[in-house]
Amino acid sequence: MSFYTSLSGLQASQSEMNTISHNLANVATNGFKKSRTEFADVIASSVSVSPTKMVGSGVTVKANRQQFGQGNLIQSSSSLDLAISGDGFFAIKPQLDGSKVNFTRNGGFAVNQDRYVTDAQGNYLQVYPVDGSGAVVATGIDQTQSLRLPATSGTAVPTSQINMTVNLPSAGPIPTTATFDRFDPSSYNQSTSTTIYDNNGNPQTLTTYFKRTSASTGTGVNSTWEAYNYVGDVPLTAGGSNKINLTFDSSGTLTAPTTATTFDPFTPAGSPSAQTAAFNFGNATSQQAQPFNISSRTQNGKAVGQIEGVTVDGDGLVKASFSNGDVQTLGKVVLANFIDPAGLRQLGDSTWAATGLSGQPQLGSAGVDGFGNLMSSTIERSNVDITEELVNLIAAQRNFQANAKALDTASQISETIFNIRT
Repeated sequence: MSFYTSLSGLQASQSEMNTISHNLANVATNGFKKSRTEFADVIASSVSVSPTKMVGSGVTVKANRQQFGQGNLIQSSSSLDLAISGDGFFAIKPQLDGSKVNFTRNGGFAVNQDRYVTDAQGNYLQVYPVDGSGAVVATGIDQTQSLRLPATSGTAVPTSQINMTVNLPSAGPIPTTATFDRFDPSSYNQSTSTTIYDNNGNPQTLTTYFKRTSASTGTGVNSTWEAYNYVGDVPLTAGGSNKINLTFDSSGTLTAPTTATTFDPFTPAGSPSAQTAAFNFGNATSQQAQPFNISSRTQNGKAVGQIEGVTVDGDGLVKASFSNGDVQTLGKVVLANFIDPAGLRQLGDSTWAATGLSGQPQLGSAGVDGFGNLMSSTIERSNVDITEELVNLIAAQRNFQANAKALDTASQISETIFNIRT
């Protein structure tokens, strides 16, 4: 009998050493949770045996129980590296179109070639769908979505209105070259460039050249300028004229034009079709003693936005920013928790699946109803303490040696009995 009792001790100690070795092997695994081997004694209880004379039959491994304590949090440079400070798991799907949902504490996410946010094993991060204001519109496990980053935002809007407020210097000379030539700086006084957009949303450069044609010589005598506009190499005309005439009174106030000048249809280089635009200098354009200055410049065109970055805030809202200034809320990170996390089935790769022991997942949001806080640009490391595990390993080794000694002793006793001669 003692042989089997000692053998159960050897097997239990071996199981504990296996558990400790597994913990130590994963000391650097992100999101890993250590396990602890729990034992129970074996007693063959019988009503016919006095409780003072009962002898145990050894030990059994009752459970290898997972320990879901917090791992160390370290900073990273990626906004998609997420960590939960407190309770909760990220919800992930192994298959994009599948219904199975697994759970993980490893928040090392990145964008794959199809712009989905996945972990290193290709599992898809799940988020709640949101409306344009960022409000969650569905919260069930079946309504979660795999997070995907859009490539673009918005639609192209061709420029149809340009507004510019400019001061032209009252002391500006009349150019020595009478005929305007944009390649000859002596034929104009000043120039400025404005970015506008064609029908495809492609940026185009509108260059405006200012040329003084006459100066005010006293009260009631106006000063005049000409403004020439080009989009790339395409000259802009209004009613067939390639210039806008500006007139200032003796006080430097713009007297003409008083309304926007509408250009004839023009087709920028590379644009699929013609467009029209109006140029408005406004009432604030002036001719004063100050240097040439553009105090205001606006246009109403808009390019299709290209994604430039993505952030995750403390509430779990995922927001993408685009080159045209748009900001889109793409979803809210799903957090899940369980009545008994120790009952989760380990799947490897720091992922778990729900079981009857763990209970069904309870979904929530970061920082709400007992769920932990969500941290971006942060990774949770393993919760294994090397020093503690090494001490436990020494104790398990001693237990193994003690049971081996008891087995050896039982073997010597048996041998002595076998050698008795009558």
